[in-house]
Amino acid sequence: MKEFFKNLSEMRSYLLLWFTQMISGLGSAMTSYALVIWSYTQKGSALMTALLMVCSYAPYVLFSVFAGALSDRWNKKITLLVTDALAACSTLAVYLLLKNDQLQVWHLYLVNLISGLMNTVQQPASEVATTALLPRKHFQRVGSLRYLSSSLSSILTPILATAVLGLWGMDAVIIIDLLSFVAAFLVLLFFIPIPNTTDGKEKPESLLQSAGEGIGWLRKNPGIFHLMLFLAAINLVASMYNAAFPAMMLSLPQAGDRAMGIVNAMVGITTLLGSLIASFLKVPKSRVRAIWLCLMLSMCTENLFLSLGKSLPVWCIGAFLGWIAIPWMNSNLDAVFRLTIPPAIQGRVFAARNTFQFFTIPLGYFLGGFLVDEVFEPLMALASPNSLPAKLFGLEKGSGAALFFGVLWLLGIGVCLFFKGDRAIKNLEE
Repeated sequence: MKEFFKNLSEMRSYLLLWFTQMISGLGSAMTSYALVIWSYTQKGSALMTALLMVCSYAPYVLFSVFAGALSDRWNKKITLLVTDALAACSTLAVYLLLKNDQLQVWHLYLVNLISGLMNTVQQPASEVATTALLPRKHFQRVGSLRYLSSSLSSILTPILATAVLGLWGMDAVIIIDLLSFVAAFLVLLFFIPIPNTTDGKEKPESLLQSAGEGIGWLRKNPGIFHLMLFLAAINLVASMYNAAFPAMMLSLPQAGDRAMGIVNAMVGITTLLGSLIASFLKVPKSRVRAIWLCLMLSMCTENLFLSLGKSLPVWCIGAFLGWIAIPWMNSNLDAVFRLTIPPAIQGRVFAARNTFQFFTIPLGYFLGGFLVDEVFEPLMALASPNSLPAKLFGLEKGSGAALFFGVLWLLGIGVCLFFKGDRAIKNLEE
């Protein structure tokens, strides 16, 4: 117990930051979840709803390669406070527009662009702040705490957002978000001192030089670059799935926002369970093979269950099978990156990775929404009641999204098989 309280004392500032940011993040996630439901009920369009996430991810993809260099030059505490405040101001604008019955979907696009840009700048500052607040011996615990907060957010967001939305409406969801922000902001402002991590003696390199070093290293190490491209292809499939999921769940008569919330909560519970299991597993003989097997399991199961399933239990089983191995995959992926990339250049390479590995996410959201609205829903509307697609996927609104999940199932398996034989990725084991 003495050692426990000693560790707790050493980690006090970080734990305070982690907990308050987790609460604030939960409030923001509830607002985002409720706005997805609101926007789909307003327009009934998968594409217009998916564009919300496109606007959130686009700044991250476009500017993250420079965000690390900017963050290194700025005071970390001020950076966190300013970016949080600007993001909260955009949420407050949504509340005021909503109260005056003037909120439009295009307002949400603008708000998500601002929030996405703030997250892009905040993320590297938060990473450096974590390093500054923690003694080195506690670095290993950071990953577990992040998985815990991410899992709890995934579990609680759909449950709390659906409950508050149903009982008190969108106003209450946004108010909870703003209150959680105020609490986190005040704690960071008055109770968390973040040490300065720069001595100001070295001449900072230009943004182009910082980006160029990371990209240059990837050109000389094709194994890591090809692994990033593999993950980029998986992210494309996953983001198309995310775009189609609300369209199917909010349209099918046997589903609805309650069913969507339960399936999302199952994803969070499974991720938490998977992270606990991963913490007890031994290091695999081949980390690269472990990454491939985990992704293959995910691609072979969840989309198929969503496509052909007609009930909530089946969809939950698919969510479990699709996500149970992802924490172990992420652990091995993180180890491959950190063991292969020299520590002195990891920040620059990770900044480049954010662009190469995640550029497919906004593209996937756009394609997923467009294909559901313009291709698969109209296609199923023309299907004969006695046809095989009608028997497999139904003829009601949402059946086109179900058919699309079947296509994503085949696409995900194809991506895994394509990269299985990649020689550069296999050479990473050497």
